[in-house]
Amino acid sequence: MAVLNSGKKKGIFYIVCSAFFFALMLMFVRLAGDLPSMEKAFFRNFVAMFFALFVLIKDKIRFSGKKENIKYLVLRSAIGMGGIIGNFYAVDHLVLSDASILNKMSPFFAIVFSFFLVKEKVKPIQMAIITTAFLGSMLVVKPSAEIFQNPASLAGLMGGICAGFAYACVRKLGENGEKGPFVVFFFSAFSSLCLLPFLIFDYHPMTLQQITYLLLAGLSAAGGQFTITAAYFHAPAREISVYDYSQLIFTALLGFFVFDQIPDLLSVIGYIIIVAMAILMFLYNNGHIKLGGKKNESATN
Repeated sequence: MAVLNSGKKKGIFYIVCSAFFFALMLMFVRLAGDLPSMEKAFFRNFVAMFFALFVLIKDKIRFSGKKENIKYLVLRSAIGMGGIIGNFYAVDHLVLSDASILNKMSPFFAIVFSFFLVKEKVKPIQMAIITTAFLGSMLVVKPSAEIFQNPASLAGLMGGICAGFAYACVRKLGENGEKGPFVVFFFSAFSSLCLLPFLIFDYHPMTLQQITYLLLAGLSAAGGQFTITAAYFHAPAREISVYDYSQLIFTALLGFFVFDQIPDLLSVIGYIIIVAMAILMFLYNNGHIKLGGKKNESATN
């Protein structure tokens, strides 16, 4: 059995922490009640922006100055903001664990988008695993003619796709030498600025309790952003991304104990398929199993 090195241990620790923080964020967003998704997204990013700014000032971190990083910062922020909006909409209209697992399609789509951004090769077996996971997500989405009247499931799936693109951009920025806290700050500030007009023209008054929940959601989101960025900076995604699915366990437990939510049988089967494909991808990428009768060399690449 391979011994985990220090970087991989840290990566696993950080990504499990991020899964817990993001599960808390979803819980607080749901507890905030009947507010527009745009308003919730604004407060989520606005609080995270000040948290990131504090870290930047404390550690004296600045923009790297590399012009080629600007486009990836903008892309990561714009697409990532779309992912948050889709995810929040799903959180408000679906069982909490359903919304979470749809968002957790992101590691698979990160591989697809990394083919274009980071020039990472996607092997046929990897594409087969991605496709199977996508089919598993359909058990959660349950597409029908009514999906156009109630687009929450589709919004959740699109949120996962957008998150996958955003993570691919994070990996690219990491390769280009950008510091994690600056990536978090740029994303939070960019999305807060873009969402501000929606807050101004469609503001819904909030109670003190709702404000408190959104502040807690923002703090949880900041913790999630910092820890997931640190995770991908410490170890390759192929070695640690499977642990991101621990968020499913956290959200299912929170959904059960806080909201008395019990996912239906088809959703549970979908969860099992997606998590199984994540584990299979992890084992294959690290050379623990052979598929297709050929030696897997990805663990040494």
